[in-house]
Amino acid sequence: MKTRRAMEEFSVSFLDVICCGFGAIILLLMITKTLEPVLLEESNINLEGQVAQRENALFEIRGKINELRRQINDATSGLQEKLDMLAQLQDQLTQILGQFDNLSEAQKEISTQNLKLSAAKQSLTDEMQRLLGLDFRRASGLVGGITVDSEYIIFVIDTSGSMQSVAWPQVVRKVSETLSIYPRVKGIQVMNDMGDYMFSQYHGAWIEDTPSLRNSIIRTLQNWAPFSNSSPVEGITAAINTFYDPDKRISIYVFGDDYTGNSIEEVVEAVDEVNLADESGRRRVRIHAVGFPVYLDRPNARVYRFAALMRELAYRNDGTFVGLAQYQ
Repeated sequence: MKTRRAMEEFSVSFLDVICCGFGAIILLLMITKTLEPVLLEESNINLEGQVAQRENALFEIRGKINELRRQINDATSGLQEKLDMLAQLQDQLTQILGQFDNLSEAQKEISTQNLKLSAAKQSLTDEMQRLLGLDFRRASGLVGGITVDSEYIIFVIDTSGSMQSVAWPQVVRKVSETLSIYPRVKGIQVMNDMGDYMFSQYHGAWIEDTPSLRNSIIRTLQNWAPFSNSSPVEGITAAINTFYDPDKRISIYVFGDDYTGNSIEEVVEAVDEVNLADESGRRRVRIHAVGFPVYLDRPNARVYRFAALMRELAYRNDGTFVGLAQYQ
């Protein structure tokens, strides 16, 4: 009897435990079933919001990509236009350079011909002196041509008021014409009749002969008006004293209209003492003169003195005196 009761008690306790376990499982299942729909609904809502945000961001990115593509296309189109323009400019530059080369060759040919002409003129002058003698002079004493055998040239220009107001355009033209008969020289200088330099930086020095400097001389001369006392003596004396060199062939061109000094003989003798002759008897510095007809309609003593002085200086110093009769 005791053994049977013990077994019955154990069986009842086991069943109680089993029932409690099943009850707990059922309770858990009930709780899970109640909460599951709410959690799924919230999860679906969150995912839909994130998808919408991603879609909006994707649309914005696509819009930016399209805008960038449009900008790239515009930039490419503009770049192509610029490249086409650059190609056209390069073609034009090639054509211009070709024309410049042709002009340079033509200029070289002209310069060569001018040099040959200058050499021929110089050779002709030497031959005339050999045949006729160094002391030969034409009967009139006035020489229309100008010898161009000098390597250095100096302009001594009267810058007085009478020259400025009446004869200046012709002065500029005559300086340009004088330069043109010398295709190439070793040095140039420009002074006024007082001995003042046109370019102060070249005081006492030669100006290198280049096309640009020749153009600069002509441009500056158009408005160049330093003080003048209407006497070329100071300028001639300064030019000879400063630039005389027994190893250089120099020509001085005096441009003026009158002479305010009194003594012609003193000037001539002073120049003779400085401008010595070489072994062959030729003066190292030629003195040419051009008289402008400023007072042609009302001649006076100063005009006559200028003509007499320049004629005698040109005669004694292997130069040429030219008196202009009218304005050109």
